[in-house]
Amino acid sequence: MKSLYPEIEPFHTFFLETGSQHKVYVEQSGNPNGIPVVFLHGGPCSGTKPQHRCFFNPELYHIILFDQRGCGLSQPFGELEGNNTQNLIADMERIRQQLKIEQWLLFSGSWGSTLALLYAQQCKEYVSGIIVRGVFLARQEDLEWFAGNGANRLYPEQWQVLLDSLPVETDKNQPMPAVFTALWGDDEVAVRRVTRAWMQWSSQVALGAAYDRTRQGEHITQTMVDQVKMELHYARNRYFINENQVLEGCATLQDIPMMIIHGRYDFVCPMEASFKLSEALPHADYKVLPNAGHIAQGDEMIAALVAATDAMAENWQ
Repeated sequence: MKSLYPEIEPFHTFFLETGSQHKVYVEQSGNPNGIPVVFLHGGPCSGTKPQHRCFFNPELYHIILFDQRGCGLSQPFGELEGNNTQNLIADMERIRQQLKIEQWLLFSGSWGSTLALLYAQQCKEYVSGIIVRGVFLARQEDLEWFAGNGANRLYPEQWQVLLDSLPVETDKNQPMPAVFTALWGDDEVAVRRVTRAWMQWSSQVALGAAYDRTRQGEHITQTMVDQVKMELHYARNRYFINENQVLEGCATLQDIPMMIIHGRYDFVCPMEASFKLSEALPHADYKVLPNAGHIAQGDEMIAALVAATDAMAENWQ
């Protein structure tokens, strides 16, 4: 079974100028003359971590990590103005051009898989291949599953905690408008109360049995508030795309090497999404991991992802 490659340090880091107040953190590691690969993190609100460099053979890959606008080390942290899907795609193109990369492999997970597919649909000629994990299609039904009528049936106790954080008059069948109102409201106590409840809910669904309930009482920082607001900034704007845009655009991607990896126990992005994507991209190598969940952790998921990058390297022309 394959495991992560040893930890490495970047050989170069910089902040990408975007023509706006946003400055995007970019780093390069591995072999500067190797196969270019860009890591697209999830969220939207997460960021890259040193471990993310380790999915790739550093002797073979030129590894590019970047923190999307407002995330991680990008500046200003949590900034929502000008923070939308099309600008993230434009940032990717700026990075590619600045690094003088002709084509790169897209390695992505969760929200990153959405971004990878949308980028490829617009910039197909610059994509050598795509690896997607934990497919998120950014449809209304995907949001409804996570925060409407779906995952709440799996974890009803934690869902009730979220509902209890909202005003009593909230429509319990459609709680998201109340979540948005609270987070963008002037009541600081309500902001932090809903932030805590949302983080607990998200963590429970993503981690399943591995969720650490002992952390439920931890202090809610402004960074946590900003992260939740960024995630829900995209959700309340329907991810800045048309309904079903990701799937409908896959017709143009039929000749791009593609690997789809999904955990059977992924309750953030259920199996139906990856199955639909595999139907839209029948040439893709589609792997369902019987014991894995949503996150890119655990022996089964790590082995599958490293095997995917190794296979892409073997097939590199």
